[in-house]
Formats: sequence, structure tokens, C-alpha cells
Amino acid sequence: MSVAEAEAELSDVEREALELVRETGGIHQSDFWKELDVSSRKGSRIAEKLLEKELIRREETVYDGHNTYLLLPTARDLDFSLLMAGDMLSPFIGEEEVDPNSDSFTQWLMNLAYEE
Repeated sequence: MSVAEAEAELSDVEREALELVRETGGIHQSDFWKELDVSSRKGSRIAEKLLEKELIRREETVYDGHNTYLLLPTARDLDFSLLMAGDMLSPFIGEEEVDPNSDSFTQWLMNLAYEE
């Protein structure tokens, strides 16, 4: 099932929940249901449905001294466009230090300038 098909099957509150996870970049489940103004039980059911459809992912965590889950957008929802210049990924990704006089950095900047 494609992402579009999975999203088409969502109720209004489930769509709102998915947008909340995407917009925040990740939210603790204990805050998730409060933000949606639903009970913790309904919030858990909504999170489960989004998980089943692989629209979000969940990691165990401790928040305010309690065990909970961090609800995160799936990787396909992340926007990497700000790291790109044309078809080149920023040279700052994965390197401790980048030499601003390097050829790779210069080429990346030139590609960035040509996009505008």
C-alpha cells in the first residue's frame, strides 16, 4: 500500500495526528493525545493505527520520569531538500570538519547558486 493510499483511509483525527507528528518532528505519546484533545486510550489507538500503516515510527523513552513512547515521522517524510544543491548532498553531512576551500564545498555552493 502506498503512503497516499494509507493516508486516504485515515479519519480526520488520524490525519490531524499524523500532521502533528510530522510538524513537530516527533512528539511524546503522553503529549500527543493532549495536543489532539482526546483521551489517552483514544490517543494510543490512533498511534497504533498510524504505526500499523507505517506512517509513523515509535521509540521507547523516559519523559518527565515516566516510561512513554516518542512518536516520530517515518524517514520518507523527512525533507532533505535543504541539504541539496542540484543533485549534490551538502559536504557537511557526515564529516567532522569541512574545509571551506575544498573543491567539493566550492562545487556544492556553485550548484546552490545556479538553482536560484
